[in-house]
Amino acid sequence: MGEFLHDHPVTPRTKEEKEKVLNRLKRIEGQVRGIQSMVEEERYCVDILVQISAIQSALKNVGFAVTERHIKHCVTDAIQKGEGEETIDELMSVLKQFSK
Repeated sequence: MGEFLHDHPVTPRTKEEKEKVLNRLKRIEGQVRGIQSMVEEERYCVDILVQISAIQSALKNVGFAVTERHIKHCVTDAIQKGEGEETIDELMSVLKQFSK
């Protein structure tokens, strides 16, 4: 996956934060299973595409939530420790992958 500065979060997620992200991902997982069923049932292509678009949007929102948390905790902590530039470079490298 590449080399990153931290193998684990600087500030561990709270139970509530973890549950919120996991619940979102489980919903997305259910949506993906729904699309699999739609394909098996020979559903109309446009209906399938609409569902794919919804999943992409949901994943993007999870990514934004994780990014926001990373900035507020890990990046802020790194800046305070004098490691801000490296941490920001690391984050920018990952964010560029989102636009591919």
